[in-house]
Amino acid sequence: MFVCEVLTLFPGVIDVYTEESILGRAQSAGLARIYGLNIRDFAEDRHRITDDQPYGGGGGMVMKAEPIYRAVEHLREDGLPRRILFPSPQGRRFDQGFAEELVADNRRLVIICGRYEGVDERVVAGLVDDEVSLGDYVLTGGELAALAIIDACVRLLPGALGDERSSCIDSFSWDGLLDYPHYTRPAVFKGMSVPEILLSGNHAEIQRWRRKEALRRTLIRRPDLLKAAVLDKEDQKLITEIKKEEGNEQDHRPRGRI
Repeated sequence: MFVCEVLTLFPGVIDVYTEESILGRAQSAGLARIYGLNIRDFAEDRHRITDDQPYGGGGGMVMKAEPIYRAVEHLREDGLPRRILFPSPQGRRFDQGFAEELVADNRRLVIICGRYEGVDERVVAGLVDDEVSLGDYVLTGGELAALAIIDACVRLLPGALGDERSSCIDSFSWDGLLDYPHYTRPAVFKGMSVPEILLSGNHAEIQRWRRKEALRRTLIRRPDLLKAAVLDKEDQKLITEIKKEEGNEQDHRPRGRI
């Protein structure tokens, strides 16, 4: 079972999201357990203070080390192994491979959510196994990042999705490529038609079209991903076709359009 314990000042934010949709169903089915623990519960002063002014001066407040240490020590009382993450712009970039790594890990996952100007560095130095970054930007707190990490992990669990094939062909899962376009009824909507190949019933050609469109999207939107993608000779042939098609399309576009 995938178990994640989130240390936060706002456990309700975690609970309200993880009780719905796929995450909620995964928990009901016994595939996952997600807990939001309030860091204030581990502050020992009468006002349950969890932050203080930074040494050296400066704006904002810093989350204190003591309550977070007590929270982690409380979790560790059961003797089970844990992997502790701290969402931070300074951390390792979170991607699909990282999510797969976390799911394959036998340890429980603990995510410490920072707030204000961050946490006392001694939390990171003494407790954290991995600092994790969603991207080159700053959020108000770690809760959104924690939910993104949890969501990406839970949907990889066998039985979490309605169709087990879904996670295998997601963006970044199909040999590292972006996903291909998806369509459903009606066949024509506001003058836009579903590609005829998808209506043909020819499964081999449909599969080829999907692979080609996944390659097309990756080539145009994220060409950097192709460096690490698993490509065979047929893929290289499709890429050659795509480059020719895209070149011809550029030639017929009005001047000034990209």
